[in-house]
Amino acid sequence: MSSHCCQQKPTEAESVSNLPRYRKILWIALIVNAVMFLVEIVSGLSAGSLSLLADAVDFAGDALNYAISLAVLASALAWRARAAMVKAISMLGLGLYILVAALWSVWNREVPDAMTMGVVAILALLSNLGVAWLLYAFREGDANMRSVWLCSRNDAIGNLAVLAAAVGVFGTGTAWPDLIVASLMATLALHAGWTVLRLARAEIRSGVSASKEACHAR
Repeated sequence: MSSHCCQQKPTEAESVSNLPRYRKILWIALIVNAVMFLVEIVSGLSAGSLSLLADAVDFAGDALNYAISLAVLASALAWRARAAMVKAISMLGLGLYILVAALWSVWNREVPDAMTMGVVAILALLSNLGVAWLLYAFREGDANMRSVWLCSRNDAIGNLAVLAAAVGVFGTGTAWPDLIVASLMATLALHAGWTVLRLARAEIRSGVSASKEACHAR
């Protein structure tokens, strides 16, 4: 009897998150992000582009996020919310890292290769648009699912920004467009991380409250 006292009825979000289709999409997203991380880290170092390197680190973070999501996919909402908190903290850490790197680069910066930036940004954009399109149906789920959607959406926006930076670098012959875009990407990561963190904390609090109420009702 006591073993059932604190059991919670599965929510709609929990049911959706266990769909085989969602698991398959997460695997696709994980592979795409891991491959693009390798492509962008090599290209970013070769081109001397901070925005490409920032995007590469973002791809690595997203690959880790998808791996965490797969690991907790069949878990209770509270555990998925805790996983979302870990991912939110990684987003916040990424944003702070990029901001610090951008500030440091103001005094230590060479003009990056605009052509490499543009080509890789287009490839990354196509990859992220494909993943975002697959995840679009799950954008209103729990904190864990929403964090996955926000990662993909932010990546696509970031790729457009890197492409704009490539055009700016080519047109001005300076590194400033690259630094500005890297800073904007950092701000986006900080905002998304804070949004997911607040939602995850709310889900954990509501889950604890619901569990206590169920136990008292018994």
